[in-house]
Amino acid sequence: MRILVVEDEPRLLRNLAKSLREAGYAVDTAETGDDGLFKALTYDYDAVVLDVMLPELDGWQVLEGLRAAKRTPVLMLTARDTTRDRVRGLDTGADDYLVKPFDLAELLARLRALIRRASGHGRSTIEIRDVVIDTRARTVQQSGNPVSLTAREYAILEYLALHRGEVVTRTALYEHLFDESEDTLSNLLDVHVFSIRRKLGADLIATRRGQGYCIES
Repeated sequence: MRILVVEDEPRLLRNLAKSLREAGYAVDTAETGDDGLFKALTYDYDAVVLDVMLPELDGWQVLEGLRAAKRTPVLMLTARDTTRDRVRGLDTGADDYLVKPFDLAELLARLRALIRRASGHGRSTIEIRDVVIDTRARTVQQSGNPVSLTAREYAILEYLALHRGEVVTRTALYEHLFDESEDTLSNLLDVHVFSIRRKLGADLIATRRGQGYCIES
């Protein structure tokens, strides 16, 4: 999953990006509202973490600009815990609202919930035959036995599972799994998919030649 973090406080931005990457997300960052809106409109993110107080465009303006074109889930951050601010954020189109200072575990949990809801999954577990994916714990079991996946393998499996029944193009997978700081290799995706099939069964992920990959519904 690829996340955009728009935050003008350098230390918080670095810490958030580091923590999200350690949690298995691809992360892009922006320090101004203008840059954040440009990236949010240019790339397809699974969620945006958006601070309210930003230079140039503020968080409200970024959100309004984004909502004119996309429904990307947005978690807003603010230092002001007032009913007026929360109502304004939700009325403008925010999906959730978190007050600073916040607990990182809560932010991660809220992001997971936003991504699940945006994909039409209310529960934290996804079952595909004998495979169970726990998006909250980020674990995978097959026939009740834990299966060890790398962070990138898990990200690919989770994304395909959240879009079960859809053919996901290679381009879409690259865009959602690699951030702006990474150099991708043309065959890297094939290597990861091969490894997932080896661990969970060759028929779990189908290849649609010339189109992409799919987990059948």
